[in-house]
Formats: sequence, structure tokens, C-alpha cells
Amino acid sequence: MKKVLLFVLITATMVSFYSCNKSSEAPEAKAATPKEPVEFIINNGAEPESLDPNKIEGVPEHRIYMALFEGLVAYDPKSGRAVPGMAESWDITNGGKTYTFHLRDAVWSDGVKITAQTFVDSWLRECNPETASPYSWFPAMFIEGADAYVNGEAGPEAVNIKAVDDKTFQINLVGPLPYVIDALAHYAFAVVPIHAIEKYGDDWIKPENFVSNGPFVLEEWLPRQQLSVVPNEKYWDRKSVKLDRVIYLSNDDNNTAHNMYLNGEADWNVTVPLDQMDAVQDEPWYVNAPYLGTYYYIIENKTAPFDDVRVRKALTLAIDRETIVKKITKGGQIPAYSMVPDMDGYPVLDDPKSHNFAKDVETAKKLLADAGYAGGAGFPDDVVILYNTSEAHKKIAEFIQEQWKQNLGINVTLQNMEWATYLQQRREHNFTVARAGWIGDYPDPNTFLDMFLAPESLDGAWGGNDGRYDNPKYDALIEKAATMEAGAARFSTLKEAEKYFITEDQGVLPIYFYTSNNLIDMDKWGGWYPNVMDNHPPKTIYLK
Repeated sequence: MKKVLLFVLITATMVSFYSCNKSSEAPEAKAATPKEPVEFIINNGAEPESLDPNKIEGVPEHRIYMALFEGLVAYDPKSGRAVPGMAESWDITNGGKTYTFHLRDAVWSDGVKITAQTFVDSWLRECNPETASPYSWFPAMFIEGADAYVNGEAGPEAVNIKAVDDKTFQINLVGPLPYVIDALAHYAFAVVPIHAIEKYGDDWIKPENFVSNGPFVLEEWLPRQQLSVVPNEKYWDRKSVKLDRVIYLSNDDNNTAHNMYLNGEADWNVTVPLDQMDAVQDEPWYVNAPYLGTYYYIIENKTAPFDDVRVRKALTLAIDRETIVKKITKGGQIPAYSMVPDMDGYPVLDDPKSHNFAKDVETAKKLLADAGYAGGAGFPDDVVILYNTSEAHKKIAEFIQEQWKQNLGINVTLQNMEWATYLQQRREHNFTVARAGWIGDYPDPNTFLDMFLAPESLDGAWGGNDGRYDNPKYDALIEKAATMEAGAARFSTLKEAEKYFITEDQGVLPIYFYTSNNLIDMDKWGGWYPNVMDNHPPKTIYLK
């Protein structure tokens, strides 16, 4: 064997030497073979509702946002926490209520300069009631005066943000808010190209008009098929971008997406079909990790008979969550009886081990009877469980449908809708029961609780509170926590609020705490790391 290797090496050396001498005598050097572009293909799930950061609401849109835009801060690929983005540094004063951000020299992909005033105008557009942003409630929770503007009680001048100069942007918060920096990476705090929006209106997101400030820019968008992005040559950190193209495939069919991954037609699958969970468990490209999120059912709290807390409690106690996570989802999910997952310093409100399903069902039957619907008699027969297209959502809904019939004598029907329509139905409160999932926008209990605040009037903006949960005691505690510094006392206040929300009022029906279940070959792709936020900015991904 050693002799064979030696012969090969000698032959290779002679060929190399001969080739070098021959090329030196040639009139022109032979052109180098062009480098093959590095493409990264993602099975991204649902068709994006929009590319406008002020008009989106969902995880599929968020993945695309991380490629196209960058706010004051961005996401660290290893931790999922915030790192400097458009702001290279910031100062904190006024007892933690005032943040002054120092911006980088940066431009849009069309060369137009980005200034502190661009951030002011962008955030005011997010909060403007006419924009109808589904996430306008989010900055309203943070920025002093934003709530009044969002709810139409004041003009934009009430929002306490300002451009000190071209490179200095200042915000004033409603309280110290220890989680604010991580929250600012969210698209509700995006900077948007006001000049392009003014020129093209809603058509600014079309490829021929599109302008971005992130590591990539939009190349092509084929609705219901795919969307592709390529490096933004004007991005301030262009040298860090290693991919030549990222392709986001729109596909609601998890089985089709799974087969595409197995056939090498995709590099990253963001989920695993339920019937394939057993098959992938030992594969090296299956990445399972804790995920800061809760799967739950929304109940329309203002609609009879769901305005009766006894009915809401009966419904939640009649669901066998252990069977759901062990027999249906199979991805290590944890049964949930509270809204906030276990966090450092903030344990879950209701331990799953304290529940006995048989006893829970008996309690559920009594509660339903006390509400006037013993054995399901007289309960409305037009109740619908709304869910967005997904085999997993369908199987869970079918299981819960059967549970409510078997344990409570209640008959419900199921309704499947594509993503954008499903979201619209929820926002308009045009449902009685709907599946939902909430992924934390930042690693703090507040991100699971603040969206359930009620507006001052029923005609106000309910934000993410699609079920219209309403308890002034809960609101007061959440608002109190916003004025408190980090520590045990603040967590205690949030825990007390959650007790009102879940233990006393059963504002929603928690089902399980998420895990992330991704398919990606980490021996092939670098810069992609499992993290509790399941955030994977394409800026850092590269071919090994």
C-alpha cells in the first residue's frame, strides 16, 4: 500500500511540474473554474403574510425578517439573545428608563442614508393606528406615550422617542424594563425604508421596489412557492455574510417538506411530521432542543357560553395532555397547565405532576354541570375549533374534539384555514376556540403575559389578546411589574398576575411547552446553533 501511495505522489508531482512548465510557456493562463454559488434552502412552512415588518405576525415571517432587516440590535446565533446591530453601543440613564443609542454609519440597499430620524419615523409608523400593525401593542408596552398613540388617544408627538442628531436615537420607557434590549431585536421595533414606502405605497415590498438594510436583499418572490434573497452589498457588515443565496420554500405540507429534505432538496427543515418523529430520533441531522414557547387554545372570553369561567375550566381539565405529548407530538414537549414555561428564577405556575387526569375529568364534569350543561346537554352545537394548515394542528384538534365529546358530552367541529386567513379571523375575534402558539419574543416571563392586557374599552386595540381576556386586577399587576427593577419581587408580581390569568380565570387553555425539532446537517453547515429562542440568523450560516 505504501508503495502505491508513493507512486501516486511521485506521478502527481511530475504531472504538476509538467503542467506548471507548460502553462508558463502558453501565451495566456487558463481561466480558473468559477466557484459554485453557495445556496441554503429552507422549508419555511406557511406562505409569508407580508414582508413589511409593520404588517407581519408569525415565525415564518420572522425567519425572513432576520435576513432582510436589522434593528438597533440583532440576534446572537448561539444564545438567541441581543447583540449590537444598527446601534453599535448605547447608554442607560434615568434609573433605567432612558436609552440612548449610538448608530453606525449605514445605508439602505439603494444607498439612501439611515439616520436616527429614520428610526423615529419607522417606530411611529408601527404605532400609527392607520398602519393597523398586528404588533403595535408591543412598543405600546415599552415606550412612554406609545399606548396613547396606538389607541388613538393622542397624536405621534406623545411617543417619547427622538433623534438627538443623525447618529443618536433616544427612547424613554414606561419603567426600567430589564428585558428591553432583548425585546428590541423584534420586528415590531424594525427600521423601515420610509422613502420607498412613500414612493411605492404597499407595492414597496415587490422585488423590483424592495429596499432593505439587513445582510440580504430580496431577489425574487413567487407567491405560494418560494422567496429568495441574496447578499446586500451595501450592508455595513457585508464581509460576515458567507451565503450567496437563501431560498425560503413556502409549504404547509410537512410530509412533502420532509421528503424534500430526505431527497437533498432542502438544507433545513423547521419541523418534523408527527408520523416521522420515531424515525428521526437517532439521526445525526435531527436537532431537538428546549424552546421558549407555549402551545395553547384561545377561548373567546366575551362569547357565551365561554364567558363563564366554569366552562373554560371544564374544557381545560378534560384534555389529556400526557397523551398528546407522548402519542401525538413525540418531540419531548412538556404538558402545560400554565402560560409561562419554566425559566431561571421563575418556575412554572402549575406542576404537571400535580394533575391526575381521572380526577381532573370528574372535576370538569362537575364544573360543566354547575354551569348548566350537565353531560353536555344544552351546550351550543355550533362550536368550532379553528386551526391553521398543519397535520400536527389537525391531529391535536381531532384528539381534543374527541376528548370533549367523550369526557364532557360536547360536540365541536374543526375548521382549517391557511395562515393569513386564520390570523385575520383571530384578530377580528371571529371564532370561539382557536389553536395558538406563542414563542417568547425575549427570555422573560413578561413576554408570555403582557399581550393579555385589556384595552380601556371593548372597542380598543386588543393586540395579541385575541380571546379578549379582561381582568383589571391582572392589568394592574402587569403594569406594576413594568415599573419594577429585575429581581425576585418583580417575578413575584408577575406570578401573582399569572394566577389571576390561569388559576382564577382560565383565560386560555395551555396544552404543552414547546421543544424545537429541526432537521439540519451541522457537519455540513456552520453558524447554525440550537438555542432556546430557536433563532438562526442566516447572516452567520456558512458551508463548512
